[in-house]
Amino acid sequence: MSPIGRYGFFGPSGTFTEMALQAWAPAAGAPWTAYASVPATLAAVRAGEVDAAMVPIENSVEGGVTATLDALAGDPPLVVVGEVLVPITFVLAAPAGVSLADVDRVGTHSHAWAQVRGWMHANLPHAAYVPTLSTASAPATLAAEGTALFDAAVCAPIAATDNGLSVLAEDIGDIRSAVTRFVLVSRPGELPAPTGADKTTVVLYQRSDHAGGLLELLEQFATRGINMTRLESRPTKDSMGSYCFSIDCEGHLLDERVGEALMGLKRVCADVRFLGSYARADAQPAVVAPLNADEDFAAARAWLEALRRGSRP
Repeated sequence: MSPIGRYGFFGPSGTFTEMALQAWAPAAGAPWTAYASVPATLAAVRAGEVDAAMVPIENSVEGGVTATLDALAGDPPLVVVGEVLVPITFVLAAPAGVSLADVDRVGTHSHAWAQVRGWMHANLPHAAYVPTLSTASAPATLAAEGTALFDAAVCAPIAATDNGLSVLAEDIGDIRSAVTRFVLVSRPGELPAPTGADKTTVVLYQRSDHAGGLLELLEQFATRGINMTRLESRPTKDSMGSYCFSIDCEGHLLDERVGEALMGLKRVCADVRFLGSYARADAQPAVVAPLNADEDFAAARAWLEALRRGSRP
């Protein structure tokens, strides 16, 4: 993969997305640009404003980030070149002088709100939820405008500190082990080399909606011993009831079993969008089912080629 010179991320500063980009450890001095939404971030990659960008794609509490899944499936093509897992810890922050008893409205991103609903119900049952563009824009709004829109913000600890807010409560997430998965996205180019602990992401479009249609797609993975780590349906926006399927599976495009699965999918699907093969953030090696290793596929191909030449292997 070519060196990356300019990075974008779903901002503003102080978001978990920026923390994910920091964890990716880009080259020293590489410029970063924050964008106000996931579509805007990926549009910047497509336009060449940045070489790669970090965006959230999946949360252990809420599942897939629909804005990312939909934007990735668009044109011109983009590919995932890496992923980062970030543990999510939230605080409730407010301007100086505001106490917990004063909070009637809480601003934050919808995914953050989903992860603190239990705490809010137990501690601030009367508080109304005010949606914001990100977990960082809420404390920034409080710092700039005071409590005109809402009284407190759910955000990352770093965002409270950066905006000079007081922390009213720490670690307010309902699930202590919550994690968000972020992906680094670039324009298509050289594939990252296989590591033995890889993922491949694709979006599949059916030729028609019919009984067993999804099964036909899933069989391409199952018959080659490929484990799927994520499967989500998304509307194609063409008509009511028209859906595509966003899938992560274990393995790399250069693995024989994955390559053959994609060929099978290309045969039965109306379209297959390849969104990248890249190293897993948790470095967990793929579990290869018996008789599905690269050498098994190579031996079967050699046998077939010998038959086609007229020999009897």
